Amino acid sequence: MILRDLLFEIGTEEIPARFMTWAIAELERAAAEDLAGLRLSYESLKVTGTPRRIVLYVENVSERQEDFEQTVKGPPKTQALDADGNYTKSALGFAKSRGVQTQDLRFETVGGVEYLFAVVRESGKDAAELLPAFLGGLLKKLVFPKSMYWKDPSVRFARPVRWIVALWDGDLIPVSFGGVNSGYTSRGHRFMGSQSVNIPIAKDYWEIMERESVIVDHERRKEMIVDGIEKIEGEIGGRAERDSELLEENAQLVEYPIPFPGSFEGEFLDIPEEVLIATMKKNQRYFPVRDSSGRLMANFIGVSNNRARDMAVVRDGNERVLRARLHDAAFFWKEDLQKPLESLLPRLEKLLYQERLGSVLAKSERVRSLASRLVSEMGWDDIAEAVDRAAYLSKADLVTSMVFEFPEVQGVMGREYAKRGNESLAVANAIFEQYLPRFAGDELPKALEGAVIGLCDRADTIAAIHKAGLSPSGSQDPYGLRRAARCVNEIIWGMDLDIDMGALLGESGEALEAGGDVMAKVFDFYKNRLHNQLRERGYEYGTTSLAVASMWRRPLQAQRMLEAFDEVSGAEWFGSLVLSAVRVNNILGKLTDAEIASVKLTEDKLKVTAEKNLKEALDRQGSVVSDALARYDWKAVSKALSDLSPAISSFFDDVMVMSDDPAERSCRLALLLKCRDMFDSIGDFSLLK
Repeated sequence: MILRDLLFEIGTEEIPARFMTWAIAELERAAAEDLAGLRLSYESLKVTGTPRRIVLYVENVSERQEDFEQTVKGPPKTQALDADGNYTKSALGFAKSRGVQTQDLRFETVGGVEYLFAVVRESGKDAAELLPAFLGGLLKKLVFPKSMYWKDPSVRFARPVRWIVALWDGDLIPVSFGGVNSGYTSRGHRFMGSQSVNIPIAKDYWEIMERESVIVDHERRKEMIVDGIEKIEGEIGGRAERDSELLEENAQLVEYPIPFPGSFEGEFLDIPEEVLIATMKKNQRYFPVRDSSGRLMANFIGVSNNRARDMAVVRDGNERVLRARLHDAAFFWKEDLQKPLESLLPRLEKLLYQERLGSVLAKSERVRSLASRLVSEMGWDDIAEAVDRAAYLSKADLVTSMVFEFPEVQGVMGREYAKRGNESLAVANAIFEQYLPRFAGDELPKALEGAVIGLCDRADTIAAIHKAGLSPSGSQDPYGLRRAARCVNEIIWGMDLDIDMGALLGESGEALEAGGDVMAKVFDFYKNRLHNQLRERGYEYGTTSLAVASMWRRPLQAQRMLEAFDEVSGAEWFGSLVLSAVRVNNILGKLTDAEIASVKLTEDKLKVTAEKNLKEALDRQGSVVSDALARYDWKAVSKALSDLSPAISSFFDDVMVMSDDPAERSCRLALLLKCRDMFDSIGDFSLLK
């Protein structure tokens, strides 16, 4: 079979970097899926791109589709043949619907019944016939968060498409999109390459584009950026913060990366470093640099998309832009320091939290009250004063000039302004740490004060947004409730806080005057998020369901219960216990309330050894389980269950529960009721079956 390479280049105006990573992944997924559907084999598939092009390259694609054969089930033989053994209208209609002749029909037995089957055969087509529709379909499948149209309003893409290269080795594949027809002509680098570049054959594409100063492979561009950064680090004696997202963004902003060094006046280092870093990363996409002791240096590393004759000109231009932004930051810093945080609180009344939920001031007052209650309930009297003060000031920095300009430094500026306003260090740090963790893998609060405010703030958010009728649906979660719940659990687990989240969420609902239907949704939402997080940690679905059903209100205990049961879930005694628990529920579930009420345990009626042993085991282990549950000692609970398991198994092996003797039956059912009571005190073991 002849194999050919497929090249598909979509040339555009500059696509935003934030779109590119998604577009590359989506095109790769769609192309692999469609090629499989077309039954076209290939050796490798690669999707990459630059700001001006998205490229699909498939190596050694088969020149022809694989032949297709499928056996399709039709009507039963009794309906397919008439009394004379001829095909009925039903059988002939089935053959026609499958596009086969009667000679392609046959009978096969399935489950003791004969059915008519059609053998559908389809000869493979030449790939050249299929590729135009395949490539055109891919273009239509790329739906960006924001799209543009340039001629036909019905044809949209991230940015206007200016050229298309579609080659099957050296043969042109006809594709048309947005008024642009495919051809052999691409374009080089906007500044360092040619405006018209001929691609005669697919395999030469990469080499030709590199000669035109276009590094098409975004992974290679990242490597070039890292290599350039390492070289500059040696020259300036520092180490750049190699933020993976910033590296990805820079790689998607350029076609030929040229890292360059830059610097700024040391006086700007008096501004909090988070502001300097935000200015460099967010506004300019620069890599900040630190010295060997970890202190921020008055240096940065940028990435240019143009190798100028004199790179000093590029450096000077970037330094001027950064200097202007830092002057603005310095001005905001000095201006904000003139006003104590407390004086800014009235302005929070005019800052809307959510149109159905009022102002940020109202929210912060709810959080303050909630934090005070939580501290009191947990007996954390030593931090009560600091928590109250920090909660009072927690959102004041939202109306400062610095946070208005750089929203990502909320909390950071609150901490810095609090320090300079003679607030205690505990209060200042809590204002910052209320936002931790900010993202997956971020640090947790170091002190309890910030953790308390953060937990109460997120609990209020979850309840408030549900009350507003804006709970998450599908992939939509504009208010970040899933993230809020995740952060709550990460804080509780990471800091070993045995908090009753059921009570905390309930108190949040009370403050908002949320109805019972709303709170039912809040609780269900939180339980689902807790279950998902525990599942992400690798625990089995059944044991996770048991832990969440029993202990969702106390997520720390849910995790500890899960850890204890997960350790023994593979043990033989545990499997036997689960089966016994299910049998107990099945037997008792068939009884009426009146029958259960009449059950009585008379000890002198216990004649069989297995009955007596179970009674003794229940009496002995019942108190052990009760005491262990009161202490949340899950190891002790597990040990008690392991001691109880043999007695229950023997009981079911040796005893007929539903005895004809009413007294015996009553005693045995009474034992099962005691078993059920013990199981129910721990959780629903039927979830483990």
